[in-house]
Amino acid sequence: MMKTQHPIKTLSALILGLGAMGAAHGAGFQLLEQNASGLGNAYAGSAAIGENASANFFNPASITLLPGMNVSAGAVAIKPSFKFSDGGSTGPTHFAGNPLGPFGGQPTGGADGGDAGSWAAVPNAHFTWEVNPRVWLGLSVGAPFGLMTDYEPGWAGRYHSEKFAIESINVNPSIAFKATDTLSVGFGLNWMHLDADYRKAQYAFLAPVPGMNGDLEARVKAKGDGWGWNAGLMWQATPDTRFGLSYRSKVKIDADGTTKVSNRSLNAVGAGLLTGMGVIGSHNAETTVELPDTATLSVVHQLNERWTLLGDVSWTGWSSIPNLKIKNTGIPDAELDLRFKDAWRVALGANYRYSDRWTFKGGVAWDQSPVRDEAFRPASLPDNDRYWVSLGAQYNFSKNTAIDIGYAHLFVKNTSVNNTSDPQGAGVLKGDYKSSADLIGVQFSHRF
Repeated sequence: MMKTQHPIKTLSALILGLGAMGAAHGAGFQLLEQNASGLGNAYAGSAAIGENASANFFNPASITLLPGMNVSAGAVAIKPSFKFSDGGSTGPTHFAGNPLGPFGGQPTGGADGGDAGSWAAVPNAHFTWEVNPRVWLGLSVGAPFGLMTDYEPGWAGRYHSEKFAIESINVNPSIAFKATDTLSVGFGLNWMHLDADYRKAQYAFLAPVPGMNGDLEARVKAKGDGWGWNAGLMWQATPDTRFGLSYRSKVKIDADGTTKVSNRSLNAVGAGLLTGMGVIGSHNAETTVELPDTATLSVVHQLNERWTLLGDVSWTGWSSIPNLKIKNTGIPDAELDLRFKDAWRVALGANYRYSDRWTFKGGVAWDQSPVRDEAFRPASLPDNDRYWVSLGAQYNFSKNTAIDIGYAHLFVKNTSVNNTSDPQGAGVLKGDYKSSADLIGVQFSHRF
């Protein structure tokens, strides 16, 4: 009949969902949208533009371009689209090798999950102050990580993910110095908080008796915080050309929370057995994730009175998350194999100053995903390389007050998935995703 080992392994697989919350989103999980003024340029030149107080986040050294006191605040609304087409997903392989016969390898049933993308807003607020001609202070508050996927209940990949949501907040004070008339340096501290919510189904095989088997439902809620730092350089190479170099450190997050396991389709006998064994109910879980460091090299060139050209090359050290080890209370620890790779991003943009009031913006970018291949592509965010096409406009009410509006469309490569990383706990997710994203933002900036 039923073995004690099975529900323990079941819960271990459920708690592994916590790892997906910290690492599964790839390039989409790291949000560049810390202002809307750079959205129209696909964030090209981000570490050297110094356009408003949001420069403090992208490169603290660039705030030396801003005289007096400056404030900037805004939000970017993001609508990703993830549409899955099943190509032969199969259920978990619990009890493979059991003398009663293997379970698993059968189609999971269920639909394709609808569009798993959901609207999300990324707010931001920034402040800079020129203390004296050599020293500046800055403060940025934003959400550098987060997004959400939400599938229809009972879809074919329900054992991998049904709903995933993560929110973050980052507080970043900084100080900048003008070392010479052409060279500036800046340093900052970062406190980051993560709050995650993850839900999935789990098949419970209890006995070869009809009605005894069925789905459990698990929901993991966890939160944690950590500290990091950032630094930057800015060099005015010529009166028309400026370079910026910025670095943001890794942030180690210790997250803990509660896994709640409930009955979805087990009969009363099966549910009673798992409740008596302590599987159905609340459990403690904790994990540690080291969010990646990033480095950005930017250039801004004033071609003439009308045109400004922008460029960006950035690197993100996603290999800091090769796997996630989950420490469980009362059950064996578990490990999730991710094998993330470091990722690159290249962006080019231009601004056209039409008049004293109006400036028009454009940009393109190539953004690489850290997901290694289809075998490790998670349902919580089926990420892939993408291309940005952006447009924007800035209107100056006066020399001290401006508003920016930006829009970008992200073209995501056709994405296949054949996730075999957890065949016992989640089965095999096999199929194709058609994905894209739209972003629209607004930013208000003022100088006192």
